[in-house]
Amino acid sequence: MSALLATHHLSSYYGDFQALFSVDLAIEEGETVAIIGANGAGKSTLLKTIAGLLRVPAEAVRFRGEPIGGARPYDIAAKGIALVPEGRRLFPSLSVEENLLIGAQTRRPGRWSLDRVYDLFPILKERREHPATALSGGEQQMAAMGRALMSNPDLLMCDEISLGLAPRVIATIYECLRATLRSGMAAIIVEQDIHAAMQAADRVYCLQRGRVSLTGRAAELTKEQIATAYFGW
Repeated sequence: MSALLATHHLSSYYGDFQALFSVDLAIEEGETVAIIGANGAGKSTLLKTIAGLLRVPAEAVRFRGEPIGGARPYDIAAKGIALVPEGRRLFPSLSVEENLLIGAQTRRPGRWSLDRVYDLFPILKERREHPATALSGGEQQMAAMGRALMSNPDLLMCDEISLGLAPRVIATIYECLRATLRSGMAAIIVEQDIHAAMQAADRVYCLQRGRVSLTGRAAELTKEQIATAYFGW
């Protein structure tokens, strides 16, 4: 059985600068995979490449067996891959509800709707008519996640969802994420918070300077293995 998503010798560039070097990974249906690593390791670049924001050969990324590398971001989203970007990237001129509705533009069928997102994040319903900039950092992260869910993805990619948030808020965000994934949705979680990533993931990939330095089941990797892969000791 083929993986839901797989990369093969995936290399990515920003102009002449190479950020990823022949990265191979696979995500199965319903699986949660964490991508960890230090700043500059290539974690966000990996998600951007999968989402179509960086050009790569078609065969470098496959989704349900179909080559999608370098496809347009909208087309990739329409196939069932949603990105919760680092920094949330909400539209400041739009209300909370308008931001959420943007996620539904793919018109993919599925269980996620405004009502279901509001059930998951009740505070967003209370503030649905407010501008996105009026939300707290944690509320903005909820809105960014809700917008991604509105596209009814089969694979949810979350980039640094704990960044800049208080521990209590991070715990709430991850509780909501776990509730979301119980439906069988697959996920890739990019995190610098190793503890949060390991708690949420079935498997882990560690990147170091654009290369995979370690992979394994989250429950089986030791702190020493992770430290060596993370820091290159």
